[in-house]
Amino acid sequence: MNKTFRREIANVSIWGTTYIHPRNPYIVALWSTTFPGYGHLLLHKYIRGFALIIWEVFINQISHLNLAMVYSFMGKFELAKEVLNVNYVYMYIPLYIFAIWDSYRTTVEMNNLYLLAEKEEPPVNALTVKPFEVNYLDKRSPVVAMFWSMTVPSVGQLYLHQIISAFFTLIVTVMFVHYSHFIEGVHYLMLGDIDKSTEVLDKQWLLYMPSLYFFSIFQTYMNVVENNKLFEAEQKMFLKSKYQSSDFKIKAARVKSNANLRNI
Repeated sequence: MNKTFRREIANVSIWGTTYIHPRNPYIVALWSTTFPGYGHLLLHKYIRGFALIIWEVFINQISHLNLAMVYSFMGKFELAKEVLNVNYVYMYIPLYIFAIWDSYRTTVEMNNLYLLAEKEEPPVNALTVKPFEVNYLDKRSPVVAMFWSMTVPSVGQLYLHQIISAFFTLIVTVMFVHYSHFIEGVHYLMLGDIDKSTEVLDKQWLLYMPSLYFFSIFQTYMNVVENNKLFEAEQKMFLKSKYQSSDFKIKAARVKSNANLRNI
């Protein structure tokens, strides 16, 4: 009789490997403060994460929030107030707070679900073969994943076979780089023309780049580490169910008393 499981820990599909594992809710909430939606992407809640990211960019662009922040950093407070669209800024605040709160709340709940699912030891499909794609569990290098994410955000996700996340990250990266003229600014900076480099940069779009770049590196590194743990757990469950006898028990070692130890 096949055993039924109430909860799953992981799912391996052609679009990627989705799984739950213990996370630090403060770390997840912290990434939501850098960019609404990033915390949810860490939780593999892609639909909610993508929706929050799109909403953040939309509201930020029409309110010119990033540009106002840049002028504030430069001490030009009057100019910051002038460019800021107050009508849309107040729509941004509830979104920002919700993203932080919801990512923290969801992390706590998913940690509890993981503890319950772990006791059931549900099986994990280690290999998925479809006509257009193949995905499987194996061990990958976190350092290699970080390196590729440093070159272009989204490449590290492709290395880990996170197709949906990689595709979305690539689109966002191209859009941010194009409208911010980031590569053009780096080009003039390498030529030593600092004034020209500063002139061509679009400050409103440029401010998206740091959070995107460093989040891509962090997300890829963490996903590779947890993917490797999932690979080991799947192997452990397979070997245990296939080769370990149901009568097998590990006897606890006896600890000698202090009196016996003194007589040795």
